[in-house]
Amino acid sequence: MKSNGEDTGKSFYNRSLERALQILNALSDERPTLSLAQLSETLNLSRATVLRLCSTLLDFGFLRQDPMSKHYSLGLRILDLAKSVSDSFSLTKIASSHLKILQVKLGKTVFLSVLDQDEVLYIDKLDDPKNPISFTSKIGTRRPPYYGMMGSILMAYLPHGEIKRILHKQPLKAFTQKSITKKQEFLKWLGKVRLQGYVIDTETALEGISGVAAPVFDYTGKVVAAVGVGFISSSVKEEEMAKIVEETIRTTSAISKELGYKEKKNEST
Repeated sequence: MKSNGEDTGKSFYNRSLERALQILNALSDERPTLSLAQLSETLNLSRATVLRLCSTLLDFGFLRQDPMSKHYSLGLRILDLAKSVSDSFSLTKIASSHLKILQVKLGKTVFLSVLDQDEVLYIDKLDDPKNPISFTSKIGTRRPPYYGMMGSILMAYLPHGEIKRILHKQPLKAFTQKSITKKQEFLKWLGKVRLQGYVIDTETALEGISGVAAPVFDYTGKVVAAVGVGFISSSVKEEEMAKIVEETIRTTSAISKELGYKEKKNEST
C-alpha cells in the first residue's frame, strides 16, 4: 500500500463504479441487449455482482429491462445526458482554442466550415492581424459545395451516391482558370484528396490565393467539418507548405479527438 502522502493516480478509484461503466460500455457496442448471463461472461464478473450493479442502474434510469426476455439495454437517462453534452459542447466551442493556436503558429487566416444544406458554410474564421488582406469568406458565408479547399475536403468523404446527387443539383462551375469543371476530373480529384487525408488547393477559388485543409471527424468516424488555412500563393515556399500541412492535420486530429473520434490504426488490430 502507498502512504497517504503519495498520489498514485488511483487514490480515489472506485471499482464498483468502474464495473457499472463496463456494463454500459458492453451494451453500447454491437450488442444492444444482453442477458444477465451474457453480461457476467463478457465482463468476467459473478452473476450476483452484475445483478446488483444492474439493479442500481435500473433504478437511476441508465438501464432498462425487457419484461419478457429479461435482457438489459441502455435506458433513456443515457439519452438525456447525451443531449446535455450536445447542447453544451458545440463544434465551434471545441474547435475555438485549437484554431487560435493554429493561427498563432502559422500567422495565416484560419477557417472552420461544415457542409450544410449542400453548401459550404463558414462557422468560424480567424484573420491574420498582420495581413492587410482580408478574405471575402466570413462567418456565415455560404459557398457552393465544391468551393475551394473546404469544399474539396467536405465532399471527398461523402458516399459516392451523395457526391453524384450534389453535383447533379449544383453542376461544377469555374471561379478561376484553375477551377475543375469536368465531373470525372473532379471525382478523381476527390479520390486523391481522401486518399492523402488533406488538400493543398492552388487558386481554384480565388486568383492568387491558395490553402491547405483537413477533415474533422466525430465519434462515429463521420467527417463533420473542415479546418482550412488560407494564404497568398506567392507568400509560401515549399518548406513552409509542409509545415502548414503538418500543423493543419495536427489541429484537426486534436479537434476530432475531443469529439470522440478514435483513429483506426490497423483493421487487423
